[in-house]
Amino acid sequence: MEQKYKKVAYYPGCALEGTGHSYSRSTKELGKALGLELEEVKNWNCCGAMEVKNVDPKLQTYLSSRVMSIAANEMGYDTVMAPCNGCYHNLKKAEYDLENDPASVEVVGKLSEKAGHQTYEAGQVETIHALDWIKDSLGEEGIRARVKNSLKDLKIANYYGCMYTRPRHIFPEKDKGEGSESTSKPHYMDDLLAAAGAENVDFPLKTACCGGAHTLSDSDTSTRLVMNLIRAAEASGAEVIATECPTCHSGLEMHQIRAEKQHGEKSNVKIIYFTQLLGLALGLSPRQVGIHENVSDSMGLLKEKGLA
Repeated sequence: MEQKYKKVAYYPGCALEGTGHSYSRSTKELGKALGLELEEVKNWNCCGAMEVKNVDPKLQTYLSSRVMSIAANEMGYDTVMAPCNGCYHNLKKAEYDLENDPASVEVVGKLSEKAGHQTYEAGQVETIHALDWIKDSLGEEGIRARVKNSLKDLKIANYYGCMYTRPRHIFPEKDKGEGSESTSKPHYMDDLLAAAGAENVDFPLKTACCGGAHTLSDSDTSTRLVMNLIRAAEASGAEVIATECPTCHSGLEMHQIRAEKQHGEKSNVKIIYFTQLLGLALGLSPRQVGIHENVSDSMGLLKEKGLA
């Protein structure tokens, strides 16, 4: 297990301050329950997730580099944990660009100087996801030893989304053989929830896109993509879709409602963050992990399973 992940710089990103607040709440509470310490990155900014990189990719690289620079040069951390797939992806992409693209290095240097902070240099920090944070600091055995309220009898489809694994080249730590995370068949969330007692169903669309980036510009496409995910989860026998991305989570919740209103297609699958599920397994209350903040009302199911 990685001792260095016991205390890390925490980059919540914009979504976890808004629609994904229950993800932030449950991540922090889970960390406390597991004895893991988070220190929020000071004066952090948006990573440039969608709009900025469509206008100017190098500006997005700078925005992500500033977050890493603060963590490394002002706070003294060598690890940044980003629970949001978009933030995680963009920080990893910025790291890759600064290692491989001289033009990006030049732009980041100029903007950093103009902004008045130390320029981030590739390799100063390692960006990890919340899944890496828990998997590599405690692992399945660490979770199993702390379970107070098993997730047994709960059938879960683990949904990773597309930005957790794509493009492969910005995730050099993945696909390293046995035990490492896979970009084609990710398993970290499956591993952790299984350790908490859950029954993971065979879900074939675990890395399919939910249409999150298009949810405002093309809602119909996003609804169709979410319907595909929910249908596949139901066909697999899932009662819950576990998520690890605030954009995916919000998209699944909102378009599940829209699918019923627009297409008359109702689904009983509940959408719950993996951190919320692990928190419940460790004995935290539904309110502590923010179940009441989710749009998807899962309290009935959780009570039925003895988890609330």
